[in-house]
Parts: sequence; structure tokens; C-alpha cells
Amino acid sequence: MARPPSNGSEVSICLEAQRALAGQGVAVRVVSMPSWELFERTSQSYKDAVLPPKVTARVAVEAGISMGWERYVGSRGTVVGIDRFGASAPGETVMDKYGMKAATIVSKTKELLKG
Repeated sequence: MARPPSNGSEVSICLEAQRALAGQGVAVRVVSMPSWELFERTSQSYKDAVLPPKVTARVAVEAGISMGWERYVGSRGTVVGIDRFGASAPGETVMDKYGMKAATIVSKTKELLKG
């Protein structure tokens, strides 16, 4: 089972991707992580319950710079993020232009599960 950690505005597109993947027979769980700092203060047993070590197919979704998410997706995971600045357009247009949409998450998840 893939588990894409996510926070903020990304949660809705992750849930949309989850529904699409479920329709294709792929079980995923969306994890909202609004604060790395608070998550890091929790016990290891809590962290392992949220992000089980045996689950290595992880896709993090960040509508900003992807740096830092590698600690949660691991060496086998991937991050869908926007690693550039200066785009000027309505939020939905920017998100679409830079691949922050359910179709991208579905594609990345399926690609990850193949490997």
C-alpha cells in the first residue's frame, strides 16, 4: 500500500488521487502532516503507526519546495513538489502548470509501485 504524506492545500488533491487509485484497485492512505516539528516530537511508536517502516512506497506532495520530504518518503519514495519560484497566476492555474494535480500523483504512485 502506498501512503502519500501531505499537508495543507495538497490534501484535497491527494484525496482525489486516492479515489482514482482505489478505482484502479490500488489501496493508498493519505497522511496529513501539517507540522514536521510536531511530528518529530512524537514517540517512535506513533511515527511508526502513521508511517509504518514496512511501507516503502511513499509519495509526498508539497505545493512548495520538495526539500526535506526525503526523510519521510525514504530512498524508495518520491516527492511531487514545486521547486521554483516566481509564477504568477491564479493558484489553481499554477498548481496545474507545475503538475500539482491528482493525475500526477496517480502516475507517480503507480510508477513507484512498479519498481
